[in-house]
Amino acid sequence: MKEIRVVELFAGVGGFRLGLEGWQGKSASSHYTKPFKSPYKVVWSNQWEPSSARSGELQEANMVYHHNWPDTPDSKHYPHDLNSVASPDFTDKKVDGLIPDHDMLVGGFPCQDYSVAGVNTKGIEGRKGVLWWNIHKILKVKRPKFVFLENVDRLLKSPTNNRGRDFAIMLATLNDLGYTVEWKAINAADFGMPQRRRRVYILAYQKSSIKVKDLLQWIETDGVFATAFPSSFHGPIKELQLEEDLKLISDQYNEGKFLNCGVMKDGKVLMSDFKAICPRTALKDYSLKYQLLGDILLNGEMNDEPSFFIDANKKLKEPLLKIMQTGFEVDARLKRQGDVVELHTELDKWIYLKGRKAEERISSKGKFYYKEGPLSLTDDLNKPSRTIITSEGGPGASRFKHLIEIDGKFRRLHPIELERLNMFPDNHTAIGTGNDKEVAIGPAKRAFFMGNALVVGVVEKVGEELKKRM
Repeated sequence: MKEIRVVELFAGVGGFRLGLEGWQGKSASSHYTKPFKSPYKVVWSNQWEPSSARSGELQEANMVYHHNWPDTPDSKHYPHDLNSVASPDFTDKKVDGLIPDHDMLVGGFPCQDYSVAGVNTKGIEGRKGVLWWNIHKILKVKRPKFVFLENVDRLLKSPTNNRGRDFAIMLATLNDLGYTVEWKAINAADFGMPQRRRRVYILAYQKSSIKVKDLLQWIETDGVFATAFPSSFHGPIKELQLEEDLKLISDQYNEGKFLNCGVMKDGKVLMSDFKAICPRTALKDYSLKYQLLGDILLNGEMNDEPSFFIDANKKLKEPLLKIMQTGFEVDARLKRQGDVVELHTELDKWIYLKGRKAEERISSKGKFYYKEGPLSLTDDLNKPSRTIITSEGGPGASRFKHLIEIDGKFRRLHPIELERLNMFPDNHTAIGTGNDKEVAIGPAKRAFFMGNALVVGVVEKVGEELKKRM
């Protein structure tokens, strides 16, 4: 099996790498219990958290990455700003010397404003600080055969004041570099994975690498995404032809949002929305062990982790008083005196934050009522979990953190359980390496990593299908 050299950008704690390479010779889809042979080899990776640099915090994602994949002569991790090796202002020769040759570039890049600042004699000039232009620079210089990217599905309809423009710019720049592109907004839970996490995945191929002839057939049945994640069209097929002038797209695009799956070749775009097709008999092909929230729980092992449990009887130092709109009904489990809701325990705080409310607020313009609808206090163990968010960690009550009830006891999810929801190995984020020393990573930071991560099983499935085409 010929080696496929990979560069991993915006690596986080290595979700793309786990999906492509597997872990210790085992596959994510089996939760690392079954053998996995992979041609993919990450030769260079990069991770940098600008907010940590500004606040003086440790670059803990880099520490976790280094711990799991120490540098070797054939694989290096670069734990610094990508702009220092792939700035759009650098000459092509300089970037060529700093980034190793590779067959595939992958990464979960940030969703930003991709608008074009101008087009000069050197080519496209993007807005400063927008990391898409670093990706573009690497692709322009290194010309890998394949590109595999992930982003929030909001990308297909961004920005809010000009729906679809940002993705149109991306497609146009990839077209300009000679790539054919397909994309699909995949909810991992639709295909048997244990988390309802919907992300758009993007594949680009140099036209000599994979031949795409019939565009409709490609997105319906023949493409990499259509084969790995089968679906049927749901709604009309939409066509458009991208302008060749990138500045014109940036300034005047008005075709609207992009639909949830599609393909672009030579500037021609064909796309549609879709419904996933995954019968129950196929679920284990995507995730053998964990398909529902209840499947990933530690349960008995949590007896030694009291900090994750909510003491229903623990009194607050002082009651919290919340003034409600007159006549507005809140959760009956909460004590109320007239328009004042009283929170006396930690559990009261969870009930209140997840419940319906019309809370009195005061602004510079006067009094108003902040309203929210009800959420379930606890998460359903018989369904895939809700999407993990970056603020999942920490003991404080929250409207959006997961809360489960086992044998009448309420608790938050443990970092290992969050790792399982993203199909990472257990304790993948528990330890980092910095200055040649092992460092324990706290549970809140581990939860933050999982809030930023992708579902590894999606990457594995795409990688397996893609290697068949090579």
